Amino acid sequence: FHTILRSCRQHAYLTKGLRISVIDNRDNKASRYDLYFEHGIKSYVQFLVVDEKSIGAEPFYMNKEEEHVIVEVALQYTDGMEEDVRCYTNNVFNPDGGTHLAGFRTALTSALNTYAQKSELLKGLNAGLSGDDVREGLTAVVSVKVPNPQFEGQTKIKLNNPEVKSIVGKLVRDELI
Repeated sequence: FHTILRSCRQHAYLTKGLRISVIDNRDNKASRYDLYFEHGIKSYVQFLVVDEKSIGAEPFYMNKEEEHVIVEVALQYTDGMEEDVRCYTNNVFNPDGGTHLAGFRTALTSALNTYAQKSELLKGLNAGLSGDDVREGLTAVVSVKVPNPQFEGQTKIKLNNPEVKSIVGKLVRDELI
């Protein structure tokens, strides 16, 4: 049952405005779970960081479309050391990420370096921020809707559409800068 509930919760987060009710009639006592997340993946990120000390009041959120690819991203930093980025294609979890994750990471690193340089935060340093630097404490959900997704393996563990990397990279970088 918990697997079903977790899957329904995930779909409710990934589809803003979707309402799902799950009723558990086991053991002769009905338990009802109503799942609705008005802010979609932004709410998902808030759920993922609930036990962390967040940096900033609200997660960053964007939803843009280019070349029939919809890119939706929510992210928030915490004071933790770990990176937690969850990637989805057409509401299917991609545990190994793929081209959408690569585009997101490139855009994030580029945008934060541009900001740091313009704000003179890197004065006296020979190099900019590395990808590892900008992902420390990051929690994010990267969700794309792709008309003809190509995956690695039957279990869809990794998105392989090369065009998605540049689309995600461009849209995310433009929103962050």
